[in-house]
Formats: sequence, structure tokens, C-alpha cells
Amino acid sequence: MLLRRLFSTLIRGAAIAALGLACGTSAMAQAKPLRIGVIASVANAATELAIAQAKKEGLNVELVEFNDWVLPNIAVADGSVDANFFQHEPFLQLFNQRRGANLVPIAYGYSTTIGLFSKKLKKGDPVPDGATIAVPNDPVNTGRALLLLESIGLIQLKPGVTHRATLEDVVSNPKKLKFVQIEGSQSARTFDDVTASVTYTTFAKQAGINEKDGLAFDNTDPVNVRRYAIRWVATPAGAQDPRLLKFISIYQQSPEVKAKLRSLYGDLIDFPW
Repeated sequence: MLLRRLFSTLIRGAAIAALGLACGTSAMAQAKPLRIGVIASVANAATELAIAQAKKEGLNVELVEFNDWVLPNIAVADGSVDANFFQHEPFLQLFNQRRGANLVPIAYGYSTTIGLFSKKLKKGDPVPDGATIAVPNDPVNTGRALLLLESIGLIQLKPGVTHRATLEDVVSNPKKLKFVQIEGSQSARTFDDVTASVTYTTFAKQAGINEKDGLAFDNTDPVNVRRYAIRWVATPAGAQDPRLLKFISIYQQSPEVKAKLRSLYGDLIDFPW
């Protein structure tokens, strides 16, 4: 009888220990932070505001910063981060096609234009003959940059080309502009080496250029506002993560986030959500 009671006590103790371990594991899972991949951007300041608000609501979120435009997608695909927030849908589509990936856009973030910015030219100055113009080196943003340059009469492209235009599609270059293709995320570092750069407002601001001093901006019609809006992106399974959906909701509904983005981009920003 004594042995039976002892055995029963040991069993109950093991069960309690196992339950404690299970509860601890569950608590650890719940405490695991939501990891969001980003690139260096002034817009991250607005995301940090949403993170602070999320923390008050019991949601722990971390930003993981990458230094190029490919790694954040690779990190989502391999599970290093839960989602990312840095790209528009045409860029994502190209990544999926080239890498055989299946990342999905979940929700809209903010949408900004790209512009022609310069440290050597003032707004209203003509672009001189032989000027060196930097454009992003990825196909989607190369095309977008060339369409902007065509819209202000600096070049002419083959009829019918879209946002996939390439330098080979330039059929007229009367000013004999020299084009330099650069890693888009490194645009802020190249202004001293070129006459002007076609890039996103965020990188011009990183280089100390006021967004209002851009020499020209691309078309901001409603189609482009949505097409080039920064998207929240995850795997199909990750797109259902309640932590992510909650954080996106906090971001989109926060007046402080919207006000911060307005302070950073002025009139050069839209909110397609």
C-alpha cells in the first residue's frame, strides 16, 4: 500500500511538472516577438510608433533592418522574420518570378512618389548636357525611373513600354545623359558622385535633401498610388498570423503613425488603406 501511494505521488508530480513545462512553453510562444524585416528608411520612425502602441496592448514587435532589397524577402521565405514591410507589389512579383517564391502581399502601407533629386541642381535648374543620372538597378524601379525621365522630356522610350522599361528601350537622349545603375537602397550615398538621382523620397531625405526640393516627381494618379504602395508581405501561412494582422491594424488605425508619415513626406504621401 505504501509503495502504491508513493508511485501515485510520483505520477502526480511528473504530471504537474509536465503541465508546468507545457505552460511555460506556451507562455514562451506567446512572448515570442513578431519580427518585421525592413530596409533603412525614415518611414521606420512611424513604424516604431506603432510598435510602442502595440507593446501597450501586449504585442511585442521587433524591426530587423537589412541593407539591400533582396534579403528581406529571403528572410521571410526562410522564416528568419515573420513578415516584411518595404516594397511595392511589382517588385514583389518580380522577386517571386525570379526566385520561384510564393510570398503574398497582405495589406497596404503608405504610398510615396519617386523623384529626380540632386545636391548639385536647384529646383527649376535645367539638367545640363552630359549629366550623370543614377537610377535603381532592379528592373521594376529602373522602368519607373525611366518613365519619369521621359515624362519631363529628358529622354524618349520605345512606344508602349511600361514599368518594365530598360535602358535599351531609350530611343532618344538629346542631352546625352549618362546613366548609372545603382543598388536602390544605397541611393542616399551616391548623390555626391552624380548630377542627379531618380530615387524614393526617403533616400533623398537620408542624404539631407528636402522632399519638396525634388526637380520632378512621377505620376501620382490613383492607379500608381496603389501599384507602388509599400505592402506588408508574408508567406501564405504567415499571412494568417494573428499577431501580424493585429499589428497592421494598429499601424493603419493610429493617428500618430499617419501624422508622423505626413511630417516626413508632406504632400508626397498617400494612404491607400
